[in-house]
Amino acid sequence: MSMTRPVALVVGAGDATGGAIARRFAAGGYTACVTRRDAARLDELRHAIEAAGGICHAFGSDARKEDEVVALVDTIERDIGPIEVLVFNIGANVPCSVLEETARKYFKIWEMACFGGFLNGREVARRMVGRGRGTIIFTGATASVRGAAGFAAFAGAKHALRALAQSMARELGPQGIHVAHCIIDGAIDTAFIRERFPERYALRAQDGILRPDSIAEAYWTLHRQPRDAWTHELDLRPYMETF
Repeated sequence: MSMTRPVALVVGAGDATGGAIARRFAAGGYTACVTRRDAARLDELRHAIEAAGGICHAFGSDARKEDEVVALVDTIERDIGPIEVLVFNIGANVPCSVLEETARKYFKIWEMACFGGFLNGREVARRMVGRGRGTIIFTGATASVRGAAGFAAFAGAKHALRALAQSMARELGPQGIHVAHCIIDGAIDTAFIRERFPERYALRAQDGILRPDSIAEAYWTLHRQPRDAWTHELDLRPYMETF
């Protein structure tokens, strides 16, 4: 009997949310496969997971490059185990006035936040459909449902990612694949918020900003849902956040 662990692939395993998601799935018995463009920046996360008794494999991979995504999924499926969970967690939040936005940066933001989601979702779904099971979770943002001034590129990309998730859910759900879109509506406990928005970060003591571990727990719950009651879209925000 095979003792291969199922795999949770976290694309965009950053220092906050993505890393917390990888740690949560590793703690739940999954092999965590984590990616960033620079694999060396995953060393700390990999060591933390292994120190806690988990299994982690780190990959340097550009989610916008089709050949790299195909090679990544092929390698994991062949050498590590079946991908049971994909979390696409790449951020591309670069504010800019629409009057000053460049075509190059607008396109790059779309590539990162949406096109990468398509490539990774497609490749993983091709394997999952054959097994009749699996979970794909896309990380969204406030910009997924509301375009703010100065965020035309980011909002356009996140709106598109949300539409991708909806289409995939309708096509793949009947084939046993749970596709979910999680809207993170609020500031997250990160170094960026701490350094750039100290007044907002001060609300951390009152649970006024999202903690990465709490987000990760919600993703774990999404994956563990029975298929007679799947959530497609989940929005997470601190209790004091206005919306």
